[in-house]
Amino acid sequence: MYLQTDVQTMDDLRLFSKADTPGIYDIYNHSFTRGGQTIMEAMFRKPLNNREAIIKRINTIAAFVKMKATFPFDGAMLDQAEKYISFEENPDGGAKVSLSEKEVQHGIISVITLFHTLRQYLESAEMVKLKELEEERLAATGLLNDAAFLPVFNEKPGARLSFAAVMAFDVLIRNKEKQKILQLLHFIYHIDVYVSVAQVTSKHRLVFPVVHPKGTGILKVDGVYHPLLKNAVANSLHMTPSCNLVFLTGANMAGKSTFLRSFSTAVYIAHMGFPVAASSMEFSVMDGVYTTINLPDNLGIGASHFYAEVLRVKKMGQELSEGKSLFVLFDELFRGTNVKDALEGTVAVCNAFTNRKNSKFIISSHIIEAADELRKKESAAFYFLPTIMRGTVPEYTYTLQEGVTDDKHGMIIINNEGIPDILKRGNKGGKRLNKQL
Repeated sequence: MYLQTDVQTMDDLRLFSKADTPGIYDIYNHSFTRGGQTIMEAMFRKPLNNREAIIKRINTIAAFVKMKATFPFDGAMLDQAEKYISFEENPDGGAKVSLSEKEVQHGIISVITLFHTLRQYLESAEMVKLKELEEERLAATGLLNDAAFLPVFNEKPGARLSFAAVMAFDVLIRNKEKQKILQLLHFIYHIDVYVSVAQVTSKHRLVFPVVHPKGTGILKVDGVYHPLLKNAVANSLHMTPSCNLVFLTGANMAGKSTFLRSFSTAVYIAHMGFPVAASSMEFSVMDGVYTTINLPDNLGIGASHFYAEVLRVKKMGQELSEGKSLFVLFDELFRGTNVKDALEGTVAVCNAFTNRKNSKFIISSHIIEAADELRKKESAAFYFLPTIMRGTVPEYTYTLQEGVTDDKHGMIIINNEGIPDILKRGNKGGKRLNKQL
């Protein structure tokens, strides 16, 4: 039911914000309720790997886009109702805490208002026509029509309640029928998520992907860009059943990591059933998505960067050996070792990957010699991000091209920054200081 992934991938794709850096989640999350935010976060942490479930979510959000839906509930009222319903009198086994009579009354009034608003919403023409949520709508309607809630609908929203009525409603809501009310809140929170994503879709002109059955080997993304970048350069990459490995080259600062993040983010978000930052996308459902872009040293087990890379490759190999269909990405594979070992390791791993026809792999590398060996594999494709030299100043197009590049201008950048001169001046200054001393 759920796509396999891990914390490394979520961190690589920067799904969630850290410090002052926003995450992909922040783009989509404009929920009105805390419950909606919680559900959306769960969707980000657990994408889907079932085609029918993905299509249903896509069609649901698309329907909300078409109807230009707005959230019909007051967020503050919902939060007040949830706080009242879920209030624990003895939290964590500590001292007993009780709601005041006023808090109880406000909570009950919020629940009564919520019930009336929800019934009107469920009976609206737009919701009745929404086939994608018909099962959920009928379930919610059935709960509302439960005979136990008849007293709720006998009260008008916002009306003052007698002390006896407050006590009776308190028992009904927080004891006898609490679970049913929580189910209704869960339905509302999902509506909150769908409305939020639908509004983001329209605002940012995101597109819904076309979903192919698992095992069909299709991964085509046109005009993909990173949704957090302003004036981002869009790129296209097609991986067909006959092409399961892309070998990506390009100089430092040419945009490899940004492209890899953009592309793999689209693959990840598509499995959530959310719209993506691209002009179009088609993909076959995968069992898992794993990226390795910023792999830290594992000092806890005494692992160097290279050994951490080896362990990461081993994990991918174990997953693949079980016959799983995976999207696997390595940015600068084996950067933590010498050039000779990196070349041999890259060729060995990439050759093994090409034999896993039901999975897709993207490997970026500075070891362009590996391309000579990989060209023997029909399922390997080669792309690069070019650098244009204007004298001693490099310019980057950030536009993907077919082929392999041996662009290297690390020393040019070092010289342009005047680092050798700075170091020389520093050395002379040190000699002068020693003479004075």
